[in-house]
Amino acid sequence: MPDATPIPLNDLSAGPLICFSHLRWDFVLQRPQHLMGRFARTRPVYVWEEPVPTTYDKPFYEVHPVKGTSVRAIRPAIPNAAPPGERESIVKRLFDDFRQLLGAQKPVLWFYTPMMWPLAEGVEAEAIVYDCMDELSQFKFAPPELKAREQALLEAADAVFTGGWSIYEAKKLQHDNIHPFPSSVDGPHFAQARKGMPMPDDMATIPGPRLGFYGVIDERLDLALLDHLAQARPDWHIVMVGPVVKISEADLPKRPNIHYLGGKGYAELPAYLSGWDVALMPFAINEATRFISPTKTPEYLSAGRPVVSTPIRDVVRHYGNLDGVKIADTPEAFVQACDEALALSKAPEIWLPEVDKVLADMSWDATFRRMDRLVTEAAQMRRARRAPDRFAAPGIKRGGAKPYDVVIAGAGFAGSVMAERLAEGSGKRVLVIDKRPHVAGNAYDHHDKAGILIHQYGPTISSIPTAIRSWTTCRASPPGAPTSTACSRRWMASSCPCRSTAPR
Repeated sequence: MPDATPIPLNDLSAGPLICFSHLRWDFVLQRPQHLMGRFARTRPVYVWEEPVPTTYDKPFYEVHPVKGTSVRAIRPAIPNAAPPGERESIVKRLFDDFRQLLGAQKPVLWFYTPMMWPLAEGVEAEAIVYDCMDELSQFKFAPPELKAREQALLEAADAVFTGGWSIYEAKKLQHDNIHPFPSSVDGPHFAQARKGMPMPDDMATIPGPRLGFYGVIDERLDLALLDHLAQARPDWHIVMVGPVVKISEADLPKRPNIHYLGGKGYAELPAYLSGWDVALMPFAINEATRFISPTKTPEYLSAGRPVVSTPIRDVVRHYGNLDGVKIADTPEAFVQACDEALALSKAPEIWLPEVDKVLADMSWDATFRRMDRLVTEAAQMRRARRAPDRFAAPGIKRGGAKPYDVVIAGAGFAGSVMAERLAEGSGKRVLVIDKRPHVAGNAYDHHDKAGILIHQYGPTISSIPTAIRSWTTCRASPPGAPTSTACSRRWMASSCPCRSTAPR
């Protein structure tokens, strides 16, 4: 079973961690709660949530202690009367006020949504982390500015984590310190379902066989597939556990053998799983699900339930070769896969040992330890980059900047002009390298002490006229012999007999 080794507690002497999340802490327990709850054992953790409206005429923020942890959920409240164009600046002022209360310690800034990056831009941080658990730009009602803000966050981040391999593959060239962290599992919690648990009251009257799903019911689910399954097997009962979000309840398929039980607490989930014969993942195949790595996959398996899923890429990649996971790409195949899974549910000893080997190193504790180590390394690198020159060489700026298209070694006049033309004319990213502290060689613009931009000449420019004058006088020529230009040309072509006396 997954590692359940306790994480040692300390005196919370580490600097604070501020987590910016688009998910309410008390909504559905997901990746942020698993990780922040563990970070809160070693440092103060504050989860800054999206703002809520208020009828009060002044903005404020609420501090919600989280039972059982030292996490504090911070919820800004914005007056209903606030103009839409001013709401973000109001939230920024609230965040600045909140940050002042944290004292002088630099915080770790941890982002689940790029939309909150402007709040913290410019904050002196111990480290900046982007945990990209989903491709939010593909979700329903995604803000149009999300992609631009994500790019800015990638450029500023010291470390980037992804919620699965698919999203890692999509973003791995956008940052030089990026790591995939597919969904983990609290194995002992869900393994309770294997031993049998009392049936929840609202499921006790639903006959078997029961095929269940829990999670957010939104645009990522294939509702037509659910309807087809219920119609094809009217003697099966489909149990849907979770809140309905971003879609209308009127659009949900309605059949006598489909049961919507609403959202449930994390502690209640094993009891529901215990009463299911098969666990379902009926996701639609669309842009919203292209990069998902469902946490429920290892949770279902830890509960000892065979899984039937549509071909979500990360599910196929990690679990597609397990006997206990059936992948189906059509409605008809999905029904057949459920038939096969029902047969497996009667003989778990055949397929569960293989599943447990896969789950053995997938605990949230192990994921936390790896992430914590990477955050510490990122903080060390950030400090090293900012160290004084007398202690360390200038650090290479880490971040999500795209690779350069062109590198020009030598920032003289020609190199500088070429760089400018390439950058402005073609939109290429150009890196110009020169040992001098300025570009354009020996003729360049320079701000004097008064701050006035003047035309500046480099230290060797004044020697050029002297050299030219000496080249146009042939000191070795006899009186009356032709001098000046002709001899200068011969000298420069290494053909003048007086070359040995000409200035080098």
